[in-house]
Amino acid sequence: MRSIVALLCGMLVSACGLGAPERAPRVAAPETKRTTALGEVVGSIASEGTHAWHGIPFAQPPTGERRWRAPVPAAPWSGVREAIVDPAACPQPAPALGGGDNPDGTQGDEDCLYLNVFAPAFPAEAVPGAGDRRPVMVWIHGGGNSIGDARLYDGGHLAAAHGVVVVAVQYRLGPLGWLRHASLRAGADARDASGNYGTLDLIEALRFVRANVAAFGGDPERVTVFGESAGGRNTFTMLQSPLARGLFQRAIVQSGGLSSPTLAEAENLTSDPEPGHPNSGGELLLRLLEAHAGAGDRAAARAEAAALGDEGVARFLRERTPGELLAAYTGSSGMGLLRFPQIFPDGTVMPADAAEEHFPAGRYNQVPVITGTNRDETKLFMAFDREYVRLWFRILPSLRDPVRYERDAEYQSLAWKLNGTDEPARWMRAVQGPKVFGYRFDWDEADSFLWVDWSQVLGAAHAFEIPFVFGDFDIPLLRSLYGEESLAGREALSRAMMSYWAEFAANGTPGRGRGGDLPEWKSWDESGPESDRFLVFDTEADGGIRMSADAVTSSSLVTRIIEDDRFASSEERCAFLAELRGWRRALPDAELVRAGCDAEAAPPTRG
Repeated sequence: MRSIVALLCGMLVSACGLGAPERAPRVAAPETKRTTALGEVVGSIASEGTHAWHGIPFAQPPTGERRWRAPVPAAPWSGVREAIVDPAACPQPAPALGGGDNPDGTQGDEDCLYLNVFAPAFPAEAVPGAGDRRPVMVWIHGGGNSIGDARLYDGGHLAAAHGVVVVAVQYRLGPLGWLRHASLRAGADARDASGNYGTLDLIEALRFVRANVAAFGGDPERVTVFGESAGGRNTFTMLQSPLARGLFQRAIVQSGGLSSPTLAEAENLTSDPEPGHPNSGGELLLRLLEAHAGAGDRAAARAEAAALGDEGVARFLRERTPGELLAAYTGSSGMGLLRFPQIFPDGTVMPADAAEEHFPAGRYNQVPVITGTNRDETKLFMAFDREYVRLWFRILPSLRDPVRYERDAEYQSLAWKLNGTDEPARWMRAVQGPKVFGYRFDWDEADSFLWVDWSQVLGAAHAFEIPFVFGDFDIPLLRSLYGEESLAGREALSRAMMSYWAEFAANGTPGRGRGGDLPEWKSWDESGPESDRFLVFDTEADGGIRMSADAVTSSSLVTRIIEDDRFASSEERCAFLAELRGWRRALPDAELVRAGCDAEAAPPTRG
C-alpha cells in the first residue's frame, strides 16, 4: 500500500513540476569547460552524451534587503566554477507527500536564482561560432507559480536529437515572487515597486542567456521561450512585458492562460470598499502580525501596522522566514499550490491594460508563437477531487458520476483552450500575420492499474505533453502510465513533437519538422469556418497528427452548454457557467444572460 500511495500521489506531484528524478552524482568533465562573461565554468556529461551545466547563477541571491526587489545580475567569479549540482528550489510549500527539506516543513532556499544548460557535446576547441551557433530554447517550469523547480527537466534528449541548446530557469515563487503592498513601494523605483519579482527574474535570466549562451554554442539571436502551465502563463508575460522586448525571438505556450488580478484584488483587504483577494498583500500582512507576539487579533494587527508605518512594515516583512510567509496563506488548492494574486498590471513590468486590449492593438512583443492546450486539461485535478471521485484507500479514484465527470472535464478544458489558445491566437494572427500556430494534445493511452482505467480518468490531462516534448519518459512515479503496448506510438509521437519544437526554434515555423517528413503544421487561419487552425497531436491508432478547424469562442462554448442535455436543470447549467466565468475569466456577462443566467451572481470560490 505504501508503494501505491507513493505511485499515485507522486504521479500527480510530478506532473505539476515537483520532485526530481534520482540520478547518480555528477562528475566534472574537463571537456565541458567554457568561458562566460562572468567566469569559467565546467559541467558534466549528461543524457545521450550531451554536455550539461547545473546551477549557474544568473542573479545575486534575492535575500535581505534584496527580497522584494528587482534581481541584481550575478557577480563574476574567479577560478573555474563547477556546475554539476542542481540548485536549491525557490522557497515553496512542502511536497504533497511531505518531507520538506527545511525544519518548518517547507522546502527550498531564497538563494535560488540559477539555471541549467544542456548542449550538444561540442569539443571545447570546436564550440560553434557566429553563423554556426545553435537555436536556444529557454524552459520555464510550471507549478502555479508557487511550486516547482528546474531539476525535473532533462534537456539532454532534445539537445542530442536536434542540436539545440536548452536552458531551464528558476524564478521566485509564491509571495516571494509576487506581492503587492504599499510598504514595499515606499522609496522604490518602478520595477521594485511592481510586485512582479518572479516576472523580473525571468527577464533577468533572458538577459543572462543573451549575454552568455554563445559560450555554450547557442545563438543569442534565435532564443525561444517555452513553458507549461504557470510556465506557459509566464511565457505569455514575456510576450506582454516591454522589459523583455528583444530578449527572445520565438515563444511556445503550453497550457498557459491570460488573466491578471486588479491592483485592488492584489493589495486591498477583503473588507475594503474595493475588496482584495483573501490572500492579498494586505491580508497577508495582517495574518503575519496576528501570528506575531503582541498582535493577537485582527484589530490589534491593524493597529500594529499603522504604528509601524511603511518603513517598519517593510522591515517586519523582510524579517519573516519563507516558512512564516507561506504559512500565512489560506485556501491551498492541494499539491502545495497556493491561491494568491500574481502577475500584476503595474504599468512598468506588465501592461496596465488587460490582455484583451493590448494584444488586439498590437502592444506586445510580436514574435512567432505556438500556443496550445491538452484535450482533457482539468482531468488531472478532477481525478483526485472528492466532488467528482471516491478515493479508495485515499488514493485510488472511482468516478461518482461518469457522465458529469466527462461533461465538466470537456467544458472546463474547452474554457482553458479558449483562454490559453484560441482567443490569443486570433488576436495575434490579426496583428502579426501567419507566424501564429496552435495545437491540441490528445494522447490518452495511459495504462490501467487495478480497477482504475487511467485512460478514462486522466485522458489527455494537464502536463501530459511534457515528457513528449523533452523525449524523456523516465520520470519517477509516472512510469506506471507508460506500458509496453503504448511504447511504439508514444515514442513516435514524442519524436514528432521534438522535431516540430526544434524546427520552430530554428526557423520560426514548425513546418514539417526538422526532417521535413511530418504533416505540415499550418498557421492559424481565420479566413473561414472550416479553415485549418491548429494541429492535433495523437498516435496513428487514434487518428494521427492532423490539422483541425474545431476552434472555440465564448459564444460557441456557451451555445454547446445551453444545448447539452447532460445538465439536469437550468440552475445546474447556470452554476456551472458562473464557475467557468470565475475560474478562467473566459465568459462575458452577455453570454451568461443569453443562457438565461444571472450575470451578477458571484462566481463560486472553488474551481
